[in-house]
Order: sequence, then C-alpha cells, then structure tokens
Amino acid sequence: MKKINFLIKLKKEGKLQAVEPSEEIKEAYLKRSNESLSSAKTLLKIGNLKDAVALAYYTMYHCLLAALFKIGIKCENHAASIILLKEVFEIDNTNITKAKSERIDKQYYVDFSVNQEEANNTITIAEEFVNQMNNFIATLSLENIKKYNNKAIDLFTEEKKDKKNIKKDKNQENKA
Repeated sequence: MKKINFLIKLKKEGKLQAVEPSEEIKEAYLKRSNESLSSAKTLLKIGNLKDAVALAYYTMYHCLLAALFKIGIKCENHAASIILLKEVFEIDNTNITKAKSERIDKQYYVDFSVNQEEANNTITIAEEFVNQMNNFIATLSLENIKKYNNKAIDLFTEEKKDKKNIKKDKNQENKA
C-alpha cells in the first residue's frame, strides 16, 4: 500500500501520468539507452569506473522509460519507474534497483570505490536487462499495451482505489 500511495502522490504532482503511447519517444529512449551503454563501455576501458557504473544504470533506466512510453505511461521518478517495472510488467526489478543504488553511491559519495570487475559486472547486467526489455517491448501486442496501460493507471488512480475500498466494505457488510 505504501508503494501505491507513493504513486498516487506522484500523479498528483504531475510526475506520473497516462499519456498517448508513443513509438517516437520509445525509440528516443532506446537510442539513449544504447548511447549510455556504449559510453559505459568506453569509460570502463579508460578506467573511469564510477561513471561507467552510473551510465550502466542509465542504460537500464532509459530502456525502462521506453517500455513505459510504449504503453502510454510517463514517469519522471526513478523509484516509481522501477516499481512499475515489477507491478505492471511483472518483471523482476532486483538488478535495476541494485544498479540504481550503486549509481547513487558512486556518484554522490567520495568514500565509495569500485573495481574493474564490479564495473564490468554492472555493464554485463545492464546488457542483459536491455536485451530482456527489448524482447519484451518488441513482442507487445496492442491488446497487451492496453492491458498494461490500464494496470498502471489502476495503480496510481485514487478514485479507483476508493471505489475498490467501497466495494470491499459493501462485500464485508453483506457477509456479516
């Protein structure tokens, strides 16, 4: 319920909303994802490991945004996007959650270090995530786009939550 309230709050702030599904924006985010991956690999080669880890995360995040725009959801919050990955698409969000945490640690705190193996592993995980998401996006039917769009909207629409709670209350009263 805490996650749902967070999503409702973001909707009220205009940071999470239903929009028209957009192939153009989806493609732009997939391009940005590929550019981030390429940059992460380049940074790894030259030994800029902290930034390589950060861009590996952004590789994943931009690919996730592409999937959300494909179904007509605009989300301007990293944590909420990651919640939607699991709650709407039913895709494990463990790796992107960990990558986000690593990015924050490496970008914002000077006492965190990263070695070549860790950075390389993060990039490998990002590549696997992108492959998984690209396959998922490519196989979305119009029917599934609508289904996922409705599922997402249900998560952050307060009115529907209120109606469900009223129905639940009525059902409990009828059983009593």
